[in-house]
Amino acid sequence: MNSPHLKNGSRQPSPPPKGKLRLYSNRFCPYSQRVVLVLDAKKIAYDVINIDLHSKPDWFYEKSLLGKVPALELENGEVLWESLIISEYLEEKYKAHHLHNQDPLQKAKDRLLIEQFNRVVHAVKRFLTGGLGRFTFDDDDVIENGLNTFERELLNRGTQFFGGNKPGMLDLMIWPWCERVEILKYFGNTNLLKKENYKRLMEWCRKMSEEPSVKKSLMDPDTHIKYLQSYRAGRPDYDTILDS
Repeated sequence: MNSPHLKNGSRQPSPPPKGKLRLYSNRFCPYSQRVVLVLDAKKIAYDVINIDLHSKPDWFYEKSLLGKVPALELENGEVLWESLIISEYLEEKYKAHHLHNQDPLQKAKDRLLIEQFNRVVHAVKRFLTGGLGRFTFDDDDVIENGLNTFERELLNRGTQFFGGNKPGMLDLMIWPWCERVEILKYFGNTNLLKKENYKRLMEWCRKMSEEPSVKKSLMDPDTHIKYLQSYRAGRPDYDTILDS
């Protein structure tokens, strides 16, 4: 997973081994991390090709029409992209280790919460990328209100995870940004994440970080910070992960 990111001019890799899916990813892309989490939770065999998003190889556009990651190459050579679409495909195609609640109403409610979390996603992105993301002062409120919603949701469910006694699809779809929320204080707002206001979410974060399928893609705050500093300087160093 922590392989060098292929750049423009890189040779196209040979086809994936038989019986494996291939994920075109970027180690610092939270959307790609979503798919990694689903693949690992469902114990699906796959390999990873990391792509430099600021210097994409020409051949990558043959795999992903819009040049976006994540992109998942199937065994028949077809390619899917967009994290939610890929995740839903994997859930339906591979029946073992169900991630969605089997109750249709609860599944629908979980999907609504994933959609609702998009406001937090965009606010966190604007915050972490600074001026490049057109940060607004309202983003503090968006993040806090979003986290409050999920704090209450855990209280109402009375479970360790949103998925019950183990992480489900909702847990995995929001985790990449929750992993990054902790570092917001290093980029200008030391008061945003008051742990006493999110006791259940903090415990959820702790338990998520201990899950074997989550540990595989987990990065420590220092690695995130080092990458974001390079991104803000206009020279994103995706391969900084190789030094950590």
